[in-house]
Amino acid sequence: MEPRSYGQYCPAARALDLVGERWTLLLVRELLTGPKRFGDLQAALRGLGTGLLSARLKHLGRAGIVERTVLPPRVPAYALTGAGRELEPVVLALADWGLRRAMDGRRAGETARAAWAALALRACFDPDAAAGDRAVYEFRTGDEIVHARVQGGAVTVADGPAADPDATLTTSAGVLADLAAGGLTLRRALSTGRVTASGDEAALELLARLFGPPRR
Repeated sequence: MEPRSYGQYCPAARALDLVGERWTLLLVRELLTGPKRFGDLQAALRGLGTGLLSARLKHLGRAGIVERTVLPPRVPAYALTGAGRELEPVVLALADWGLRRAMDGRRAGETARAAWAALALRACFDPDAAAGDRAVYEFRTGDEIVHARVQGGAVTVADGPAADPDATLTTSAGVLADLAAGGLTLRRALSTGRVTASGDEAALELLARLFGPPRR
């Protein structure tokens, strides 16, 4: 299934020819936190059929956005190329806009994942407040673990546990999403037991300061 073209000699239209089809940018979002197996992508993108997922991955491969790789022990997987990672600010800007304009509470039937919430936190990260700070955070939601690393006024998010986290937060993916959306403060979540935390108190205070609620 070949994606349709807008047929316009315009850079925005040409970009949307490549990544504007349904599910395509969400595939990029999944790969921003690290390589994924085909089954991982299927599990994360409920509603995306096997055939359409294969077609989207082939299209992104031909476009030089996604490439095949392997995960230990030699398990086939997919990863973003350099060109694919250049879409990161696009996805984060879209998430930031969504946090400010489209998040009106969780709707019936909507799923939530820690990696999505962590990327949303990254979208509302305040780099000016992070000057000179360094911290590593691990977020645990059931079987899913992601971590965020703050260093040099920037933040990166990746799948899996951190080697030596300064603070670890355990909660549900939905609560983590509420924190990112600004519907719940970290202090409130901790005081009501919706989040449990361990580690350095100063790192937790920094977390609340660096990842403030989105600007409305």
